[in-house]
Amino acid sequence: MINFAIAGCGRVAAVHAEAIRQAQGARLLAVCDINEECLYPFAQNYGAESAFTDFRAMINDPAIDVVNICTPNALHAEMAIQAMEKGKHVMIEKPMALSVSDADRIIETAKKHHVKAAVVHQNRFNEAVQTTRKALEEGKFGKMAYGTANIRWRRGQEYYEQDSWRGTTAMKDGVLMNQCIHTIDLLIWLMGPVKSVMGKTATRMVDIEMEDVGTALLEFQDGSIGVVEGTGAIYPADLGASLNLFGENGTVCIGGNAANQIEKWRFSTSFHEEESKMVSDQSNLPDSVYGEGHKTIVTDFIRAIQTDTAPYVSLQDGKAAIQVILAIYESSKTGKAVDLQDTKKNTLLSG
Repeated sequence: MINFAIAGCGRVAAVHAEAIRQAQGARLLAVCDINEECLYPFAQNYGAESAFTDFRAMINDPAIDVVNICTPNALHAEMAIQAMEKGKHVMIEKPMALSVSDADRIIETAKKHHVKAAVVHQNRFNEAVQTTRKALEEGKFGKMAYGTANIRWRRGQEYYEQDSWRGTTAMKDGVLMNQCIHTIDLLIWLMGPVKSVMGKTATRMVDIEMEDVGTALLEFQDGSIGVVEGTGAIYPADLGASLNLFGENGTVCIGGNAANQIEKWRFSTSFHEEESKMVSDQSNLPDSVYGEGHKTIVTDFIRAIQTDTAPYVSLQDGKAAIQVILAIYESSKTGKAVDLQDTKKNTLLSG
């Protein structure tokens, strides 16, 4: 049995707790939060044996194997490092850190202490994404032309007023880093490493310090192009998150709430029958933007621990996503493209 602990009992923690409860070979042993009004009901609801208000006290418990970091963004890096230094494996909610240098510190700490660590990009396990990844690996697309990530959700003022940290520069809690990061991760994972980024952000519909609209033009290392369009300013409700991939021999469009539904599947001029079957054969689609990948990513993490192999979603994957988003922020500020391969000329390493 792998004993899990959750740090932070906010919105996403419930999804983690449910995933742990459903995963075979997992048990939620402890939870931690400085807010006792949140902590104790959460512990009781999900059957945690222990509840802590002190994170350091929790990670001193030798019975805990894994710590899931579900705290506000700016706390992820230090808490993950502290847990790993105590010999704990860690699952880190996105974003794994708020600077590339902190991401590198996490990566080095995991290596030093020989622990498993993963970033929670659960949408990689979406059936639609897995099917598309398989087609890419089989070479069905041929040479890639471009891909797009479109995130069109609603996060109004009431959303940001739930917690004092939401929308602040201290947490880098803009729509790109908080909501769009999952779909940006998918675009990078499917299209390949990013060479350069040109971005623009704006704050249009809410009173926050960060952006509620972000756009970017990406150049991938193979010469293909990526387009990112993300916003929380859709009225009156979410439209969804989509991925579109265009190659010399194929086109795939994935839509749904969180890039979880194949809508177009075209690898020949007579695509209609195959596309119809692909669309109709999809499993029941989740209503939540969180999807159903958390149980799978927890199960995969248990596998990685038990077999001493790498988790499916690596720390390097998490680093790549935040590096692109930080580059969008920098490009928007300077009006210039950011070359991700030239660390001497950009300031991303210091964040």
